[in-house]
Amino acid sequence: MDERRARRDDTDICVIVPTIREYECLREYVANAREHGFDVSRLHFVLVTEDFCDVAAMRSMLDGLDVSGEVFDGTRREEWYAEQDVAEYGHVVPAASHAETSFGLLYMWANPRFEYGVFIDDDTLPHDDADYFGRHMENLAFGGSIERVRSDENWVNVLYQNADEHGLYPRGYPYSAMDETVETDATEIESGAVVASQGLWTNVPDLDAVRILMDGDLEGQAQTRTSAEDFDEDFVAARGNYLTVCSMNLAFRREVIPAFYQLPMDDNEWDVGRFDDIWSGLFLKRAADVLGKRIYNGGPLCEHNKAARSTFDDLANEVAGLELNEHVWEVLDSVEPEVQRATQTAEPSEDGVADDADSFEAVFAAMADALAEGDFSEWNNGAFLNHCGEYMRDWLDCLDALNRTRALADD
Repeated sequence: MDERRARRDDTDICVIVPTIREYECLREYVANAREHGFDVSRLHFVLVTEDFCDVAAMRSMLDGLDVSGEVFDGTRREEWYAEQDVAEYGHVVPAASHAETSFGLLYMWANPRFEYGVFIDDDTLPHDDADYFGRHMENLAFGGSIERVRSDENWVNVLYQNADEHGLYPRGYPYSAMDETVETDATEIESGAVVASQGLWTNVPDLDAVRILMDGDLEGQAQTRTSAEDFDEDFVAARGNYLTVCSMNLAFRREVIPAFYQLPMDDNEWDVGRFDDIWSGLFLKRAADVLGKRIYNGGPLCEHNKAARSTFDDLANEVAGLELNEHVWEVLDSVEPEVQRATQTAEPSEDGVADDADSFEAVFAAMADALAEGDFSEWNNGAFLNHCGEYMRDWLDCLDALNRTRALADD
């Protein structure tokens, strides 16, 4: 590992990129930062990849770009777990899965200099006319008036602004919550309340396989495409309303990491996959509601250039979890009363915070218990939710272990 590249002390933003193909998209993100005058020295890139990929070429790219960063294939991740004395928790991050973004969260947690994280998918590019990183940081620091969206289904379609024209619902949006009635108004947000900034996407929309098939596309993309004109004002979802959170273009504050675990998808006996970022977004939204925090949605947009692949392969990966996705949000929404108080109405006061759930870790622990101990046998593959709950507990234990390792290193 190149110590110069890995140990710049002025970095406070960890950019996490899961990649096995188009890692050179980072050239465009770095160029965007420099063109818009963003301080590139703040950025530290963590590429999460596999042993069969060209790790040397990835490291060479980072060197050529003169940016701080590291590359972690499977072997290097195992070494890192051992170095941090958390090898017993290596199972919380699944192998060969998009949910390996959780490794980036562990890496951030072990390095307290990182105040912010950014998820970028390798099939995206920034829009030239926007300061990509600067806009995300502005969103996280936002304070003022913003559009608030709610629906009679307690779900917000992040593509609602032009839905009458394109009719799209994003991947993870429950089928039972479709045909909702949308209401909007304005709300005031205090600076510091935004804990995540979800940038949306042009070109290929983020759809699930069923919706892609309904759109007449057999190559895993979509016949209907989105453009910048489909997005108007930035917005937040009302408290008590859920929304899909996609990790392809997302910035967040360090404090959310305990409640932002990307679940063990793909590598499980139930073959449930492709809901890692969707369900982690449910955890995040529930915790944000309880704690009086916000998820900001809108810009900066990215261009999503999803590669062609079989829509039926995606369907096979998604079908095992489709019924669970219709209900898991309801489980999270009805966790123990002591973490429910801040969201007992559709829209509680903006400063409503549960007295005994004052951290993302506390709210996440309550959700973990609800999943680990619940009876979900009425749903297909319901035992997977119990499995997730146990892994969520292990996630929190792993973060605690990293805290201990860091404390010993500081002594």
